[in-house]
Amino acid sequence: MSLPEIVSRGEWRAARAELLLKEKAATRARDALNAERRGLPMVEVDEEYVFEGGDGKATLLDLFEGRRQLVVHHFMFAPEWDAGCRSCSGFLDQVGHLAHLHARDTSFAAVSRAPYPKILPFKARMGWTLPWYSSYGSGFNRDFEVTLAQEGELVERPGLSCFLRDRDRVFHTYTTYERGLDGLGSTTSLLDLTALGRQEEWEEPKRRASAYGAPAGSEHIRYHDEYEDRYGK
Repeated sequence: MSLPEIVSRGEWRAARAELLLKEKAATRARDALNAERRGLPMVEVDEEYVFEGGDGKATLLDLFEGRRQLVVHHFMFAPEWDAGCRSCSGFLDQVGHLAHLHARDTSFAAVSRAPYPKILPFKARMGWTLPWYSSYGSGFNRDFEVTLAQEGELVERPGLSCFLRDRDRVFHTYTTYERGLDGLGSTTSLLDLTALGRQEEWEEPKRRASAYGAPAGSEHIRYHDEYEDRYGK
């Protein structure tokens, strides 16, 4: 195994300071990319998709749970499989407490093609409590290009899609696939994919989130059991 070079504390500090300059540049570049992502146009979703979850049948609008935004994890679980994808399972394991997303008026749900009776025991085995729906029998996975037809067979790939709600109208704002999920899972990383972002005052465009009445700003972060308004439940 090749290990890092051993140096003095002073040499380490100098090397660390040099790397920090590049890290700060990467952070500024990421902020600019996130702002450009928030500037993407959006597409209205007209298709009446029907999902199945713990409370029975649900529409895409139902998946919002009354919140302004929705992040969907396209979890690879084909109808003929006996268990969900290991990689997708690792991703869900690292998703943070949903109360922090809810406090930014954003819901999160996993969606798979497997029938719900197959999803339910696997979800229990993994110990997950987050919302998980079956899209079995609908064109949702194909329409969002996470189930592809290749050489006469259906192939699954992981993805994340973001949606924005304006009353009863639903809009698709962003989707990423495969390596695009690398480094995601935390509250801020998921919010960075959405049209409203982290809802901080320094973000561009200005006042987009506050116009919808969301509690913007890091000063509104609470312990996950302390959120009291409708966004945090």
